[in-house]
Order: sequence, then C-alpha cells, then structure tokens
Amino acid sequence: MFPIRDHNPSDRTPFVTWALIAINVVVFLSYFPSMSGNERLLMSFFDQWALVPRETLSGEAGHTLVTSMFLHGGWMHLIGNMLFLYIFGDNMEDLLGHLGFLAFYLASGLSAAAGQILADPGSTVPMVGASGAIAGVMGGYLLMFPRARIDVLVIIIVLIKIFTIPAWLMLGIWFGLQLVNGLSMDVAGGGVAYWAHAGGFIAGVVLVLPAFLRRGGPAYWTRTHGKPPHEEVEYVVARSRHSPIPTVRRVRSPRGANRPLADLSRVPRAGQRRGPRTPWSGGRD
Repeated sequence: MFPIRDHNPSDRTPFVTWALIAINVVVFLSYFPSMSGNERLLMSFFDQWALVPRETLSGEAGHTLVTSMFLHGGWMHLIGNMLFLYIFGDNMEDLLGHLGFLAFYLASGLSAAAGQILADPGSTVPMVGASGAIAGVMGGYLLMFPRARIDVLVIIIVLIKIFTIPAWLMLGIWFGLQLVNGLSMDVAGGGVAYWAHAGGFIAGVVLVLPAFLRRGGPAYWTRTHGKPPHEEVEYVVARSRHSPIPTVRRVRSPRGANRPLADLSRVPRAGQRRGPRTPWSGGRD
C-alpha cells in the first residue's frame, strides 16, 4: 500500500517542493548511472558524502548531515521518496511559506539524522536518502490535516485497487511500521534507517506545532473537523473512444461540499445525546 495523490490542493505554487525534487533527481543522475555497476566506486562515493554516525560523532565530515539528504541508493529509493514529497510537500509549503518550508524540511532532515545516530552511534554504515526530511513533512501534514483524503494503491497478488482513506490512517500505519521495524531489526546490520524515519516524523509534528497553535490548536480541528480548510478536489476518470487508455482529470469539488453541516450537527436525534467530535471520527461532513 502506498499513496499516489491527495485531495488537498495548495493555494500557492510550491516552488521549493519542486526545486527539492529537481535537486534530488539531478544529484542522483550525476553519480548513480555511472557508478551503479561498480559497487566499490559507489561505496567510495558514499563514504565521502553519506552520513556515517561514528564519523559524525567524532567531529568529522559534518557536511554529510546535509549532503546525505540528497543522495539515494537506487531508482526505487529515489522515486518513492520523490512521490511522497510531491504529495505532501505542497500543502506544507502552502502552510509555512517558501522559506519557512525550506527551513522546516532541512530541520526535519537533521532531526532524522540525529535519530539514527542515537540509535546506533558506533555505526560505520553510510546513511543516504531524503526519507527522514520527508517523514517530517508527513508528520506536519498529519497534525494539520488528519482527515484529508489520500488515494492509496493496494496491490494484492493480481488485484490492483485504489482506495481513498483519511490521512491519519495512512500516515499512522506508516509511522507505526517504522517503530515496529526499528524495534525488531538489528540497526548495526544496515538496511532501512527506520529510526531516522521515526525521528524525522516526530520532529515534523513538533516543528509545525507553533503554526497549529496559532490557528487555535484543537479549536482549529473543531472548525475544520481535521479536513483541509478549503474545497478538496475529485479525480474523474474519463474514457475516450479513440484510446483504450483512460485519463484522470482533477476537478474542484462543489463549493461547500466538504464543509461540515454546522446547523444540523448541533441537533441530536430524539432520545440521543450527541457526543464531542474529533478529527479522527467518521461521519458525514
């Protein structure tokens, strides 16, 4: 299960998100195609630019705290990270502003590196990837838009299906998997840096907390029911007579279609008492 898009449009052009995606792609293309067939050459490159916890703690190669965020170990590593950044980055940039989002992204990446270093301070295994910084973006998104709708692609053997689920469910499952895998695996053995992901995610929540509180904290959730505070979009599948390949068109939902029915929500049914609502609850809104 992995996300392919959300229904939460941004109100400003996400220049920083696009620039970060472009930088990651250009950096990857500058070294990986020419080095992928030579493991020794690739590891030598990573030794110079990737994050090695033991070296960082000894005061060496401090630059790798930043450079490691823009390196990837393979095509799927790059594509997966850039997809997550594309889906969630524009809304956080819309919320924080261009420069604010850039600072937030880098701070999340540094926090992710700290999480991995604390998990295995003596490690000599190079760590690469934008996953930790992007995990911070996802953590901030969860705090601000817990019930934004996310389309996820589920593949079960030969069954391929797209489901729409709330952000809190998709991101909650993802974060839970990072914790479970981090606790169950031997960090000294290398592999996925689960503690970097968890550290970045927690940092993202903490860093966005001031913006959440400025909007009223829990009162912001009460006003929006955890959904984006604007019209969401729908994805309409259009089929053509001239091509067997359907196209997906993105359209704005009718104004007010995603807003809570404030007048009726205060009226309980006969013999019932309406309990408090939270952004995690279901129901019509």
